[in-house]
Amino acid sequence: MLTMKTLILPIDPTAPDPTAIRQAAVVLQHGGLVAFPTETVYGLGANALDAEAVQRIFAAKGRPAYDPLIVHLAGPEALPAVGVEIPPLAETLAAQFWPGPLTLVLPRGPRIPLAVTAGGPTVAVRVPAHPVALALIRAAGFPIAAPSANRFGHLSPTQAAHVLDDLEGHIDMLLDSGPTPVGVESTVLSLVTPVPTILRPGGVSRESLVAVLGQVDVSGHVFTAEEVVPSPGALEQHYAPRARLTLYQGSRQVVLQAMHAAAVQLVAAGQRVGLLLAEGDAVAFAGLSVTVQSIETAGGLEGAARQLFTALRALDRAGVTAILARDFGARGLGLAIRDRLTRAAAGNVVKVG
Repeated sequence: MLTMKTLILPIDPTAPDPTAIRQAAVVLQHGGLVAFPTETVYGLGANALDAEAVQRIFAAKGRPAYDPLIVHLAGPEALPAVGVEIPPLAETLAAQFWPGPLTLVLPRGPRIPLAVTAGGPTVAVRVPAHPVALALIRAAGFPIAAPSANRFGHLSPTQAAHVLDDLEGHIDMLLDSGPTPVGVESTVLSLVTPVPTILRPGGVSRESLVAVLGQVDVSGHVFTAEEVVPSPGALEQHYAPRARLTLYQGSRQVVLQAMHAAAVQLVAAGQRVGLLLAEGDAVAFAGLSVTVQSIETAGGLEGAARQLFTALRALDRAGVTAILARDFGARGLGLAIRDRLTRAAAGNVVKVG
């Protein structure tokens, strides 16, 4: 792919400059690509109704055609433009969670190109809770298809610098509004299954959905390239650092002991070891020649989710060859963090007592 000069526009995350927004909207209206912040991660946007523009997303990311995209809307009133046979449940969820990090999978409308849905019969849609994203969708005048603004399969970008690390020279414009507040992608909820089913855990917890819906399933299916994939982030390996990652699940003390034993063996074998831990865990590895990235867990997992991809990118930059990561449970945002780490590990999970 030919490289281009990426125009970077700093923009206030709470009061976006209308001139910068108009400039970005014009790029999209002419079939270009704009990376922009959402509340979850940075997205790489194109006109969701233009199949040629959508194909540029796949080319820029190196994304395979079988992995679908999420369509971002300015509000729930735009649902009829992208979906058909929209169930009343969608309106209930939109009223409760939009704008916000919840994506709904619905029957695809005829205006949505098959490139967006990977040839499938459903489309994933959401309304982002970020002033820049909403202003851009409104100014563009059409829905915006936007996966995360990174190389396919790599760690998601939560800062503009992460976007440039992966895509500089391959996109037209980047709107830089600083770090994203949530840090993990949206929850994807299918409404075409007999029971509403989480296809990808994310920024809206299962507990929050259960409080509204009563019953919510969580899909344990790992999709392959040979299947029709209904949701982004549903493949076995995704969100991955360069180093091989191993995820440890179990009680804190036993997990730390198992990680310590593995770290000792890896260091003895000449590996450069990185550790992803909670704050306060590093003392268990004192004296070992390892690189530690600690993420905040005090008072809940919001801080851990916000820091997750930044910490993994820091381990990449440190040049580690093996990463040992601690699990953070399955309650609240822990389920989304577990999902990202499991996929980063390509299923390489060690379960201890």
